[in-house]
Amino acid sequence: MPDNGPSLSRRLIVNADDFGLSHSVNHAVVRAHREGILTSASLMVNESGLDEAVKLAKENPKLGIGLHLTLLHGHSSLPPEKIPGLVNEQGEFSNSPVSAGIKYFFDDDLREQLHAEIHAQFEKFRATGLPLDHVNGHLHLHLHPVIFKILMEDAEKLGIRHFRLTRDCLARSRKMSSGHLFYKVFHAAIYEWLSSRAREPLHQKNIKHAQITFGLLQDSRVNEDYVLKLLPELPSGDSELYSHPSLDKFKHEFAALISPRVREQIQKSGITLIRYHDL
Repeated sequence: MPDNGPSLSRRLIVNADDFGLSHSVNHAVVRAHREGILTSASLMVNESGLDEAVKLAKENPKLGIGLHLTLLHGHSSLPPEKIPGLVNEQGEFSNSPVSAGIKYFFDDDLREQLHAEIHAQFEKFRATGLPLDHVNGHLHLHLHPVIFKILMEDAEKLGIRHFRLTRDCLARSRKMSSGHLFYKVFHAAIYEWLSSRAREPLHQKNIKHAQITFGLLQDSRVNEDYVLKLLPELPSGDSELYSHPSLDKFKHEFAALISPRVREQIQKSGITLIRYHDL
């Protein structure tokens, strides 16, 4: 297995993104951990459900909690006057991934603001008292070249030891679900490129990651049918499956994580469920 050593076993991180976003997400995450296959969750430190999420995480210490770095579609840690190029007067980031990504890449004046906000979010996570299981980004912006460079330059100071290397397999995805071909091809290509340029810096800093991340090409359609088709296709080594469980908007993703059929398939397949910390 590349980067993390050879293995014939199949180990799977099952992660929930957007922990802390809302009451609905928080309770879906905890129930999916207690009643289902969820092993870790990524915490948004600037959203309304933060305090509840931290409390629930401390009540469930076997749930690995990471930082879901948010620089898009969310709120900032720093006040707007300190990062005026990143947020509006309400402290809200852009909702446009394309325009934000271009702006962050080409506007050199924003790099100091990005650096400050990234460090502020890590500091806010540390203030929760939770161990940092992993780091990833809302809408995978942690792999954006400018943001990734900041994270790698400051990896030791920020305590980054485990990281999501976002890449999915187009061939497997097409086998397991039909439709959305343009979306799948585009996202598979862009994240294959981003992950390929990130792999060596992660290796040099001994930052661990799963070899493949399932869920990227599903775009909030990680339902029971998809997971049941995925499990027999899971490659040897360490993989991640991520989704966005909630008790309202993405109830189908929550249902997949607590499905008895899914739990039974994992047991029959000899798949070991792990957290990032176990890599």
